[in-house]
Amino acid sequence: MSDVNEIHQFLGCKTPASWIQAALKDQSLLLLDHANCEKKAASTALNLMYRYSDNFELLNKMSRLAREELRHFEQVLALIKGRGIEFRHVTASRYAGGLHTNIRTSEPGKLIDTLIVGALIEARSCERFACIAPHLDTELQDFYLSLLKSESRHFRDYLALARQAAQGSIEDRIEFFVEKEQVLIESSDSQLRFHSGVPVV
Repeated sequence: MSDVNEIHQFLGCKTPASWIQAALKDQSLLLLDHANCEKKAASTALNLMYRYSDNFELLNKMSRLAREELRHFEQVLALIKGRGIEFRHVTASRYAGGLHTNIRTSEPGKLIDTLIVGALIEARSCERFACIAPHLDTELQDFYLSLLKSESRHFRDYLALARQAAQGSIEDRIEFFVEKEQVLIESSDSQLRFHSGVPVV
């Protein structure tokens, strides 16, 4: 669990217990949103590849990440089908949008911030897999725990690329986004989603 320890040190807070309780009560919704998250993660990686097509290191890491996220998407779809859950559209949470609104619009700041946000999203995904897995049935528990290694690697890849793009310290920007992310996780949220905040009762 060393990967999870590293994640905890990076994030500003742990998942509130109230989110875990709400998620356990609506595991079907959680799986549907998880599928969306994996699809979006693959799309983000591909978009970065097209936008920064002269960055060899980014192209290499994002290509691998996109393949892995699409594989995870397929695995979640299989779980959804296997459990007889009706596949339906689930609206996105406020989480990613709330982070992206703080991304700078000029380069290289735009790339650096986008990569930091990517690292945060991967880190939070990893943290949530770890915190909810012990409460799930064996099949889901094994699946979520199996994702920890790849998700934590994605987190490290995003951070390494951000540091490479900055060619200097990015600790102030990391701290800025960590604080924004913590607010999103710890504040009240009207929707239950994989990255949502404290559920409104």
